Amino acid sequence: MRQVKSQLAPDVACLSCPSCGEQVSAAGPAFRCPQCGDLLEVCYDGWPHARDITAWKNRWRERKISHQPFDRSGVWRFRELLPFLEDLASVVTLSEGNTPLYDLPQCARNAGMDRLAAKHQGMNPTGSFKDTGMTTVVSKALVDGVSWVACASTGNTSASMAAYAARAGLGALVLVPHAKISAAKLSQALEYGALVCQLPTDFDGCLRVLLEVAEAAPIYVVNSVNPYRVEGQKTAAVELLEQMHWEVPDHVIVPGGNLANSSAIGKAFLELRNWGLISRLPKISIIQAEGANPLVRTMRETDGDELIEVQPETRATAIRIGAPASWKKAVRILRESGGCCEQVTEHEIASAKADLGREGIGCEPASAVTLAGLYKLRHCGFVQRHESAVLVLTGHLLKDSEYTLQFHSGQLFPPAERGQIKGSNPPVTAEANARSVLKLLEGHAQEVFRA
Repeated sequence: MRQVKSQLAPDVACLSCPSCGEQVSAAGPAFRCPQCGDLLEVCYDGWPHARDITAWKNRWRERKISHQPFDRSGVWRFRELLPFLEDLASVVTLSEGNTPLYDLPQCARNAGMDRLAAKHQGMNPTGSFKDTGMTTVVSKALVDGVSWVACASTGNTSASMAAYAARAGLGALVLVPHAKISAAKLSQALEYGALVCQLPTDFDGCLRVLLEVAEAAPIYVVNSVNPYRVEGQKTAAVELLEQMHWEVPDHVIVPGGNLANSSAIGKAFLELRNWGLISRLPKISIIQAEGANPLVRTMRETDGDELIEVQPETRATAIRIGAPASWKKAVRILRESGGCCEQVTEHEIASAKADLGREGIGCEPASAVTLAGLYKLRHCGFVQRHESAVLVLTGHLLKDSEYTLQFHSGQLFPPAERGQIKGSNPPVTAEANARSVLKLLEGHAQEVFRA
């Protein structure tokens, strides 16, 4: 087995197994524990020191006005929390992170809540949250001297990896399911110069093939099995807290695909609590599509002890994953934070996406599962009216514009199912004269004419 050397800062960080506690100095391409087979993670033993907290917060805020590329990054400005990379000259950045936190007053009213917000990670350079992890993992690859990075992808990972590999001058290999990702995401990987291979299988099959290739060829796998990806993605939680003036929300709701993002956000909150930056955890809940619900079934049928794999099917392609690699990490986060795991239908996803759109906030379908899930969690009483909740939106609206067009034009669902959705806004036609347009306007905006 080809080994990947660990070049962590001495006496600070190590690769460790969260299940059995095994520490390793080298890992195979799948980054799994040699003793129990679970995914490894980066751990920071005996670090940091609580007395530095106030200084850190001030330093992180001040870096936002620096002209240094790594200071302007919403990942690397928190580098005290990422001490595995000592040489900042090796940082590969596209000014990722620093994404907005939006209030959602209309969605809050729909849910019967006093306040609701969305952390929009789709506002990253390539349009998804993947960029926050890709900057760290590609920087690590550059330090390790590899020539090629590689990933299996449902679309967003491939776009992000291809962009950061191009920026770093590395080769990029992408394996994607044939005809099962959006054209927008595929076009990004092609534009950034990656070698794109479309395979007649799903994401899980692509990942299996990739790991077999990595055993035989000198490529560096940057999927979320790689713990250095998780380190970058966890900074979204730090940034969220900074935007909330370090007040911990009651709930953080995350989409569930391969489950690394929920694991990364949970890891961040746990570390911040252990290091004294916060005093409590939010409840971290994970929402999946009903047709791609392995974690939901795992929690309900085995109480989180054994993964129930599924044959995934959902129009929310970013989370169309049936055997998520990070399921054990996600289970731990659910248990430690007291969060909930829920599923939503295709109709609920589409309607929630339209609700977000009415706020002026566009996202890809996989992101909208968070709002659809919140509606269900609010209905059952898990989320209370007075509590604060933050939805993590993971991808930009333009990642799957075809979905949006089909929804609003009435083509996304069969005619018999259209009564189960709300919020569609079909285009209308008019003659090329002012009278025709004014007639349409009068029918849609009576208040204009009353005024």
